[in-house]
Amino acid sequence: MTLALAGLALAAGLLLGWRLGRRRLSGQIVAMTGRSTGDPAPNAALASIERAAAADRAELLSAQVDAATLRAALDALPVGVVVVDDHGHVVLRTRSAQQVVGVRHADALVDEAVAEHVDSASRGLARRQQLDLYGPPSRTVFLRSLPVIVTPRETASAGAMPHAVVVTVEDVTERVRLESMRTDFVANISHELRTPVGGIALLAETLEGETDSHVVDRLAGKLLVEAHRVSRTIDDLLELSRLELEGARRDEVVIGVVISEALDRVRSAAEHRSIRIDVGEQGRALRLIGDRRQLVSAVTNLVDNAIKYSESGSTVEVHAELVGDEVALTVRDHGVGIPPADLDRVFERFYRVDRARSRETGGTGLGLAIVRHVATNHGGAVGVESVEGVGSSFTLHLPANIEAAAPGVTTIGEVA
Repeated sequence: MTLALAGLALAAGLLLGWRLGRRRLSGQIVAMTGRSTGDPAPNAALASIERAAAADRAELLSAQVDAATLRAALDALPVGVVVVDDHGHVVLRTRSAQQVVGVRHADALVDEAVAEHVDSASRGLARRQQLDLYGPPSRTVFLRSLPVIVTPRETASAGAMPHAVVVTVEDVTERVRLESMRTDFVANISHELRTPVGGIALLAETLEGETDSHVVDRLAGKLLVEAHRVSRTIDDLLELSRLELEGARRDEVVIGVVISEALDRVRSAAEHRSIRIDVGEQGRALRLIGDRRQLVSAVTNLVDNAIKYSESGSTVEVHAELVGDEVALTVRDHGVGIPPADLDRVFERFYRVDRARSRETGGTGLGLAIVRHVATNHGGAVGVESVEGVGSSFTLHLPANIEAAAPGVTTIGEVA
């Protein structure tokens, strides 16, 4: 009985409270409109309030969507962004700023540099810094900080303190590497062209006014050799530049056709030194998707390199085979070989194991660099094994992606 009375009392209290609340709301509406709740005007006022609340909710939702869109756009930038308020709290740190490097100690160094930039910018000082991180892996990071004055431009004073700080963090490793390569390339090509061009000038001066026919013939022969050397260097440079700028075409290529075209280009050099070229028949019918012109250039350089560094009367072997999911095309010679200390550098531009021998053979130092670029363009690699005095074996590894052929891919050549 007591619980029932208590329940009734509670229900009555709630009903009374609801009525009082309704009366209070009606009083507020009457105060706003000057009319009683029985009039249609209070209903219009309530509708107006509801419309205003709905508009506020829509505006809030739109602001949240805009903020999410802006954050996603900032996260998509390759440049990391860090925003710090005037209390030193980080209010935004984009994904790129968090993942600019991939090792913990480097992250700590970047964080320390960011803190220094925040401190400088909070005092109104903009700053730039290039930070070299000696990994592994090595990285180069560029940081820039700017103070942000939120005060309107017309009321901002020259000494106004920043309300926020923006720090950008950019991984410029690839840019620095390319700039270093460009600098080295210019220096190397200047050196490589200066020697034959200087020789041509000297030979031309000597030849001028010479009347002895034997001397003229000898000087003219040397002049022709140096001119061909310049021509080969320029051709290799153009080929290397083209490989760096262009990707590989997607044609169905027969390996046997690639080998045949390459051998046609070096046949005269092989005959001149009495070098026999043995081609294995097993892998000639293999096919892959790639750029025939680039592949012919790579094989030509490998075979030409083998001929130059082989003894007269020896043999160069060329064969291809399917190893797992890749085509392995190998060129093996029985020449002078390569010292172990030079194996890791033979694919660098202008690098020569024996510069005296290279001058004798007319090499430009770019052939193996071309081979490496062709392999990279095809998603493959090139490797070398060598023993001094025994010979060298270069293998071009190419993905056997014949199943990736798309409609419109053409077959280049057929094996006879």
